[in-house]
Amino acid sequence: MRKMLMCLFLAAAMPAQAQVQSKSVENEYDGEKMTGHLYWDDVMTGPRPGVLVIHEWWGLNDYAKERAKMLAELGYVAFAADMYGGGRVTDQPDQAREWMQEVTADVEGWRERAELGMTQLKASAMVDPERIAAIGYCFGGGTVLQMAYGGTSAKGVVSFHGSLPAAPEEAQGKVGARILAFHGYADGFVKPEIASNFQEKLEMSGADWEFVAYGGDVRHGFTNPGAGNYGIDDLKYDAQADFDSWQRMQAFFSDLFAQ
Repeated sequence: MRKMLMCLFLAAAMPAQAQVQSKSVENEYDGEKMTGHLYWDDVMTGPRPGVLVIHEWWGLNDYAKERAKMLAELGYVAFAADMYGGGRVTDQPDQAREWMQEVTADVEGWRERAELGMTQLKASAMVDPERIAAIGYCFGGGTVLQMAYGGTSAKGVVSFHGSLPAAPEEAQGKVGARILAFHGYADGFVKPEIASNFQEKLEMSGADWEFVAYGGDVRHGFTNPGAGNYGIDDLKYDAQADFDSWQRMQAFFSDLFAQ
């Protein structure tokens, strides 16, 4: 009995182990069902910062969900949004391009889809609605930049190997979200002139922005360990750029949410 009591005492004294939980969250845009996924650490209590995650052009696949889970492990509540609807995911570039173009053809609609995910994130009682950020990869990187140009309520956005759409003239003086963008110098999808124009227009807009370009052979998709599985030469994982950008994102959030 004494041994049993001692075991029970030790078990009670041990700290609870963090466990990331998730649940599906359904909403609707233009008559189409959008199913996103919310992630959080169930050991933490009280409102905490929330981060919206926007997927690559492949759709809301396991990679985007894994990044949301990683954010939850860092103590944030993360919501991986479905930008295409219907849970559509592909590994075929032509199909991915078609879906992406359907969304990006209407800039206002593009922003509205993303902000729907923001609304779902803020709806969680675990989230402090005053401390919200958004991150995105590839198509998702371009998406969070468009959110910033459109006046999102997020305090900051982070683009990883995004398409780098330029800030429109009407956004001048109106970009309230801080911007952090990571880019690979050898990215054949986003040419140097596009990156240069992106920076020039951001400076003209008066935004608070930072642009990090990784030199050498850092290509598109550098954060995704599965980038080379699609059979596209310009997609390549780079472990160092992935590690560095994730660390810089964390520092960015620490400063962003402390204000």
